[in-house]
Amino acid sequence: MPDREAIESAVRTRYAAAARTAAACCSAAETYENDRPGVYGATRYDPSELADLPPEAVAASIGCANPVAIANLHAGEVVLDLGSGGGIDVLLSARRVGPTGFGYGVDMTDEMLALARANQASAGVDNVKFLRGGIEAVPLPDASIDVVISNCVVNLAVDKAAVFGEVYRLLRPRGRLAIADVVADTELPEHVRADLSAWSECVAGALTRDAYRAVLEGAGFEAVSLEDSHSVADGFTSVFVRGRKPGQRTG
Repeated sequence: MPDREAIESAVRTRYAAAARTAAACCSAAETYENDRPGVYGATRYDPSELADLPPEAVAASIGCANPVAIANLHAGEVVLDLGSGGGIDVLLSARRVGPTGFGYGVDMTDEMLALARANQASAGVDNVKFLRGGIEAVPLPDASIDVVISNCVVNLAVDKAAVFGEVYRLLRPRGRLAIADVVADTELPEHVRADLSAWSECVAGALTRDAYRAVLEGAGFEAVSLEDSHSVADGFTSVFVRGRKPGQRTG
């Protein structure tokens, strides 16, 4: 497998290009779809949800589903989106948690952060902040988040155990995760794991369902579930992943 630096560089390069595409209001998802249109991007959302969003935010969507739809967000909650890209899921979450809630997004790609902040300004949303950082080391304090969401990003991380350990740290007791991601239907051969372009295309880093569940449970999560959404490529499936941090809710 390529080293971590090489993988992160490949991912950052691809998503920087996607941000530039979206800034011109062209769909970034189209570069991922090949012969299967509609498996990624804004087509995975109800059109009514997108009506009031900046077109650049919609164009930047490269996710494999809609995690906000399964997050069961409530007014006043604090939400964190891992790998927030152009900001679509953060803006949708901010709408649901209302003025007493808050939405954070974290991303490692400067071009995506610039686009997300521009989309926030265009949307006129105040209860949102976009942070620069990796999803394995988020610049927020312990037990500060009610809900963690993510959309087709965890598969891009080299160390999934570190990602979910960080999510566990950030969540308050009884906090929950609701993410969309890509899983592999079977174990991947080494030549796929070694392909840098396959990493940035949400393929080479994908875990099997059993491995995904094991990583979450190993991090301490309970009530873990994986629900299939749709096929994204031969041997790869978009799934909804849920889990909860145990403990006694305070406050």
